[in-house]
Amino acid sequence: MTYQFAFIFLTFSLLSSPAFGQPCNSNDLTALHKFKAGIHLDTSGRLQKWVGRRCCDWVGIQCDSNTFRVTEINLPGFISTVDFIDQTKMEGVLSPSITRLTYLEVLDLGGLISLSGNIPKYIGHHLVNLRKLNLFGNNLSGTIPESISNLMNLVTLDLHENALTGSIPEKIGSLSFLKELDLSNNRLSGAIPASVTNLTAISTAYLDTNFLQGKIPFPVNPGDMPSLGFLRLQNNQLTGNIPSSFGYLSSLIRLSLANNKLEGSLPSSFGDLSKLSELYLDRNRLSGTIPESIGKLSNLILLTISHNTIQDPLPQKMSSLNNLQILDLSFNHLNLQTIPKWLAELPSLSRVLLAGCGIQGAFPEVLRETPSALQELDLSDNSLTGSIPAWVGKLTELYSLNLSRNSLFSDIPDTITNLHCLGIIDLHSNNLTGSVDKVFQLETRFSDGSLTYVDLSDNSFSNGHENIGIGSQTGIQYLNLSNNYLKNGLPTSIGKMGLMKTLDFSSNQINSALPDSLGNATSLEILKLQRNHFNGNIPSEFLKLSKLRELDLSDNLLNGQIPTGKPLSGFPSSSYSRNQGLCGTPLPPC
Repeated sequence: MTYQFAFIFLTFSLLSSPAFGQPCNSNDLTALHKFKAGIHLDTSGRLQKWVGRRCCDWVGIQCDSNTFRVTEINLPGFISTVDFIDQTKMEGVLSPSITRLTYLEVLDLGGLISLSGNIPKYIGHHLVNLRKLNLFGNNLSGTIPESISNLMNLVTLDLHENALTGSIPEKIGSLSFLKELDLSNNRLSGAIPASVTNLTAISTAYLDTNFLQGKIPFPVNPGDMPSLGFLRLQNNQLTGNIPSSFGYLSSLIRLSLANNKLEGSLPSSFGDLSKLSELYLDRNRLSGTIPESIGKLSNLILLTISHNTIQDPLPQKMSSLNNLQILDLSFNHLNLQTIPKWLAELPSLSRVLLAGCGIQGAFPEVLRETPSALQELDLSDNSLTGSIPAWVGKLTELYSLNLSRNSLFSDIPDTITNLHCLGIIDLHSNNLTGSVDKVFQLETRFSDGSLTYVDLSDNSFSNGHENIGIGSQTGIQYLNLSNNYLKNGLPTSIGKMGLMKTLDFSSNQINSALPDSLGNATSLEILKLQRNHFNGNIPSEFLKLSKLRELDLSDNLLNGQIPTGKPLSGFPSSSYSRNQGLCGTPLPPC
């Protein structure tokens, strides 16, 4: 009885609702029909259900319960259900008829992938009630209309991942209620309008990955943009200094200015950003030293200043960064000589990237026992000498190890097999000798092994490659052993490397036939075996390498006819040159 009563009550409530079953306003109905007419493909099937005159009942449409005017269009590309998230798309042109929906408060057409056309020029003159405008993840072109600055009630403006050009509207600072602004991943140019400093409610501003130029014009005064927590300006062409007034942005949590043309010193006012947890300054033209005030950022988790011209010394006060987990100072004008003891003692540090920092001598002993387990270590492009110490095997949480472009010598230590989490190992361009077999014998808890990227090129290794594919490390996607002194043939087990995309054994002394089993590595895209002593025929099994887009078998002792068919016949003759016995397409016929 209780369930029957509840059902009757719910049915009565719906039928008595002012909007239920009511026809649309004629202007709104016409506007929605014109919008639908501009779409020739809707993989979600939602527009197919737009029939009749009762548009308030249509999927994705909401109306005001008193006026029956359309207030919301919610047709996002991602449709969530209890069990899954479905990506749908619409192909067609965004009709300017949507500006006739003058009561509209929410327009969400985000993530539809193929929606094209322009943002209606007069959108800001007609949709004055708009609070949320989501058009991200489409193929919209043209400019952002200046009239958008008239949408005084706008709280969210998300246009990222389109093909928009032109400049950011000059009066965008008029949007005093705007909290979320995302114009990233477009083709916008020109300067950032000075009016943005008037966005008093802004909490998120993403202007990254465009072609914006000029100086950063904000903030101007204390109290400007008081709620701004997330600011992304990376991947533009911004110039000038980082404003010393940045310290006024007291709510900043994440700041990215990476990959611009910013110059000058880091402002000491950075130390006033007490909430800052992530600071990205890499790939600019910044100079001078890191200010001592950085040590005041007690919430800082990530600091990357790589690829600048920052000079030493590092301030001792950075030792106060107790929450710092990721530090990247690579490729500056630092001449550290050695890693400071205080740096290795930072209690939360797990990723240390100090490539090209002038570190000299033996492998830094201060890394032997760190308070927090190291997960990434990059000491490439330094002047390290001597051997890789056996205690490296105690860094059992290490995922990425890059010691390339140093002067290390001796064998790879046996203890490296203890690095059961290692996914990336790059030791290229050293003087390492002996066997590489230990790399392929890493203990692992993963079915395909942990390794995905292995670069041991430009050393003096002589053997050990025979173990490739024999152990559990069969998930390697990139393997480079070029420019060594390897002699034995490739093992038949190499065919087990089903995820391999790049294989480079060029410039060795391998004297054997090409293994038929290599044809089983069907994910291969790049295969470089030039400048060896491979002999015999090219196996017909190589025709199974359908994804191969780069092949070099030149300068070997191969003979016979090149197997006929794609992909082998589609490569240029240079892929097979200087093999005196080879013939057939693309070489002269046999």
